[in-house]
Amino acid sequence: MLAMFNNLRDLIRHWWMEFTLQTKLMGAATLVVSLIVSGLTFWAVNTIQADARLNDTRFGRDLGLLLAANIAPQLAEDDLTSVARFSNRFYHSTSSLRYILYADDAGSVRLGIPFSELEVQNSLTIARRINLPEDNRNRDLPLVRQHQTPEGIVTDVFVPIEHEGKFLGTLAIGINPNPTVVASSGLTRDVTIAVFVSIWVMVILGAVFNALQITKPIKELLSGVKNIAAGNFKQRIDLPLGGELGQLIGSFNEMAEKLEIFEEQNIDELTAEKAKLETLVTTIADGAVLIDNNLNIVLANPNARRFFGWDHLDLNATNVLHVLPASVSAELTRPLYQVAAGKLDGEEFRITLNHPAQRTVRILITNVLDPVKENVRAIAMTVQDITREVELNEAKSQFISNVSHELRTPLFNIKSFIETLHEYGDELTKEERSEFLDTANRETDRLTRLVNDVLDLSKLESSHTYLFDAVELDRSIEQTLRTYQLNARDKGIEICQDIAPELPSVLGNYDLILQVLANLVGNALKFTKADGKVTIRAHQVLQTPGEGDDITSVVRVEVIDTGIGIDPEDRQAIFDRFFRVENRVHTLEGTGLGLSIVQNIIEKHHSQVHITSAVGVGTTFWFDLAIYQPQLQQIEMQFAGTDRDK
Repeated sequence: MLAMFNNLRDLIRHWWMEFTLQTKLMGAATLVVSLIVSGLTFWAVNTIQADARLNDTRFGRDLGLLLAANIAPQLAEDDLTSVARFSNRFYHSTSSLRYILYADDAGSVRLGIPFSELEVQNSLTIARRINLPEDNRNRDLPLVRQHQTPEGIVTDVFVPIEHEGKFLGTLAIGINPNPTVVASSGLTRDVTIAVFVSIWVMVILGAVFNALQITKPIKELLSGVKNIAAGNFKQRIDLPLGGELGQLIGSFNEMAEKLEIFEEQNIDELTAEKAKLETLVTTIADGAVLIDNNLNIVLANPNARRFFGWDHLDLNATNVLHVLPASVSAELTRPLYQVAAGKLDGEEFRITLNHPAQRTVRILITNVLDPVKENVRAIAMTVQDITREVELNEAKSQFISNVSHELRTPLFNIKSFIETLHEYGDELTKEERSEFLDTANRETDRLTRLVNDVLDLSKLESSHTYLFDAVELDRSIEQTLRTYQLNARDKGIEICQDIAPELPSVLGNYDLILQVLANLVGNALKFTKADGKVTIRAHQVLQTPGEGDDITSVVRVEVIDTGIGIDPEDRQAIFDRFFRVENRVHTLEGTGLGLSIVQNIIEKHHSQVHITSAVGVGTTFWFDLAIYQPQLQQIEMQFAGTDRDK
């Protein structure tokens, strides 16, 4: 029983929760109105019934007084026959009387109409008793009361009978209620109940209709609108309704279908655009990091991950300040918060990174605004590797400084000797003037060599394209030997060649190879003492292959001297611009650019210059050149010619 009650309660609660607030308020208002109407109706019925009872009471009291006054003389004479006849006529003269009883002071019934045949003592009396009201004899007015019988309510009237001051007994009469009033009262009560029930039947039917025809579709529409707002454009409402609600549901389904199609088209377009942007961001050379207003990383391209060592980190929703290097984080913390707060549009920084590799980067942070250019939606951080730029700037500065220094010395010497000749030429001897002019001439030659070396180095480091063709090394070596033969003889140095027979031609540029041999032989003669020897050797060797490479044959060129040698600490620096070993051995000859030029030329030939040296024993410079292959080189030359034309 309890379970059934709980189920019923849950059912009613669920049914009540299905109604909207408007329906609940309407139900409460209907309940109040129905209770007020029903209360007023019942109050009216009770008032009518009270008036009817009052009328019945007055009628019974008056009727009892009239009857008691007429039969009092007969009762005083104990003429019960006359009393019975009069009472019988009086009883049958009206339908309002239920009974007429005459009782003595003890309550014994002396006469009753209608007559009873039980225990009849004579034709006018029967032996029975009634319970009389207390103090019935002393009452001035009849006592009226009602009691319920199977035939309905009966009004009892007790009238004391007196004659000439003598108490004769009590007259008890029963009055039937007014049938018109009873019928009207019953009809009014039935109508009131019917009205109350009808109101609530209408309310319940209205609620059910509202729930089935209005509330349910509205709730379905509300749920559908919420799903649409949440992005679920597959939402549809399937309710067989007509009228305005049916049109509304149909319009909603049509709208949802259009939104779904539109979303699919937008998703395809957005996916394509996103793929393009991701590809673009991924392939750009600079590092790119997108950060939200909370400084959490949204996107980081591979170059940014490489710059900051994020290759193996999950950066999703990670605060950028927690993963940046300490030096970068310290530099960017304040500006990032200012940009996120809209107090700063952007700023540029130049920072040196030590991990994972030492490099100099330029970091640019800028705000990303919404379409109306008012609120900051994100922060874009661009990272550029400017290590090469910094190195080039430093090299440029150093180059300019070195060139200025190297140019200042010969210019100063030339100016000094010429000024001396100009001012004191008459006072100088012929030998002194000749010595001054010879010194100025040597300094001029030195200045010319310096300028030529600078121009050659600049040309080599530029994008100038050289034509490579077959070069016979024996010709280049012989020309170099002829150039330096006299210089070697003056210094007492033997200069010779060691060329392997049938040496194949190499792929290269004749003038550049000749310049390499000239610089190397010139250096060898400069640092080789008298009775020394300088040798140019050329022979074919098998090149040591790398992993996955085939064994190839190359021509190796070696310049060997028996000079002073090079200290180990100088062997890496001798190829730098303006580095001169002669500074350590107290000579002033040379520009310090010869070996830099050699290195650049050999790199143009896709090879490297190597050095082997021992202090006091001598030095060997050597490099490998590829053997000329006519068919393959013809194709390469065609491409080189096309690039040169461009």
